[in-house]
This record gives sequence, C-alpha cells and structure tokens, in this order.
Amino acid sequence: MPTHDEIDALWDFSDPAATEQRLQSALDEVSDGAFRLEIQTQIARAQGLQGRFEDAHRTLDLIEGSLDASPPRVQVRHRLERGRTLNSSGKPAEAMPLFEQALGIASDARLDDLAVDAAHMIAITATGDAQIEWNRKALHLAERSKEPRARRWRASILNNLGWSLHDAGLYEEALDAFTRALHLRSEQGEAKTIRIARWCVARCLRSLGRTEEALQLQQALLDELAAAGEEDGFVHEELGECLLALGREEAARPHFRAALDALCSHPAVSSDPARLARLGRLAEG
Repeated sequence: MPTHDEIDALWDFSDPAATEQRLQSALDEVSDGAFRLEIQTQIARAQGLQGRFEDAHRTLDLIEGSLDASPPRVQVRHRLERGRTLNSSGKPAEAMPLFEQALGIASDARLDDLAVDAAHMIAITATGDAQIEWNRKALHLAERSKEPRARRWRASILNNLGWSLHDAGLYEEALDAFTRALHLRSEQGEAKTIRIARWCVARCLRSLGRTEEALQLQQALLDELAAAGEEDGFVHEELGECLLALGREEAARPHFRAALDALCSHPAVSSDPARLARLGRLAEG
C-alpha cells in the first residue's frame, strides 16, 4: 500500500499524461479503499491538466458516492480537484466554494499540507487585493506548520505572491517575495526550479529599472542553459527586453527571434496574439 508521499512522488507536472499512466498503474495495484479513492482524485487532476475536463469530472463523479464514508484527506482532495477542474475550465465562481470547503475540512482534520493547498487555490481563484491577502494567508499556514509536506509549499506560494504583488505594481515587495522563493528553491536543490526562481528575480529587477542587473542575471541563465544543451524562450525574451530598454536594438533582435521560435507554440504565449505579434515585429526590427 503506497504512502501519501509515494502518491505525490508519481507526479511530473510537466508531463500530466505520463503521470496519469503512473497513477493508473498504481491504482491497479492498490486494494485499500481510501488510497484507491485518493489516487483517483489525482488521476482526475492529471486529466484536467491535459485539458480533458469532462474526463476529470467523470473520474470525480465515480467516487462521489463514497465520500461521506471516506477519510477527511479524500474528501479534501476530491473538493480540491473538482475545484481545480472548474477553475481551469473557466468557472472560478463555481470553484471557489469547493476550495473554501476543502480548507475548512483540512483545517479541522489538521491536514496542514492540504490546508495550504486549498488556501493557495483560493488565492489563485481570487482577484485583486484578495489574491495578495490569500497568498499571505497560505504562506502563513505553510510557515507555521511543522509538517515537511506543508512547508514544501513555501517556495511556490512566495512565487505566486511575488507575481500578485508585481501585477499590482508593488515591485519592491515582489522582489522580496521572489528573493525568498529563490533562497528556498536553492535549499531544495532542484536545478530547474532554481533557474525559474532566478528568472523571476531578474524579471522583477527589470520592472524596478535595474536593467543592467537583470541583463546580467538573464545572460548567466542563458550561458548555463547553453552549457547543458538546453534553451529557454522566456530567457531570450527577457534578454531582448533588457537590451531594448538599454537602447541596444540590434543586439536585442536575435533574442526576440529565438524567443518567437521557442514560444510560438507554448500555451502561455500562443494564446496571446498581441505578445506574439510584438515578438515578431521586434525580431524583424
């Protein structure tokens, strides 16, 4: 019978399809009812991340009738995944009550990791000042917990808080959040998340007008990626923006071209025609 950590270890958020297959294989090997239900909630999550929202709802529907007799952990995860599926499919108003219910159940059952998850989803679903407030609440829950599973959330929440503050134009506060997130990512020692955290710090420095510092950080990231045989369109985009802000249009152009080539099919960019059009103009000069 797997542990909760072992279930979570099956996740690769960059490849939800492969994650779904691993979860399905684990489900086939588990006889314990509560663990089967918990794994099914995660299968629904993997389906939702693939944009298969109807499949995710059907998976969650299959276990709905078993919820009243299930442990609080399953009840919370079911509400979280139903809410995530609704929110990702453009129905935040329907998702919010589920996240609030999940937070209440998790808090009552002292499931710190899931309480933090629920609070962080409330923050994602909220808007404006409420988003900042709920990110701070989620961070407080993670910081006061003694459970490693809950405390692991701190870096992700600080990243989200940083972007909420950045979007509100509170760049100094955002930089503090991004810097704290980078410190935690460095402690965790995962190269990919460390690079993302460094990118966020550099991006915020550009917003603060500290463009030369931002340029140096992005160039260091580009050099590391090149040494590893990797490329990142977002790093190229930021290098282009930094060089453009410094009046170095010719030097910026190849970075914008590389960014366009790398990001034209990226979900976060392909859905933003204005951004793609701007990259195209700047790439051509």
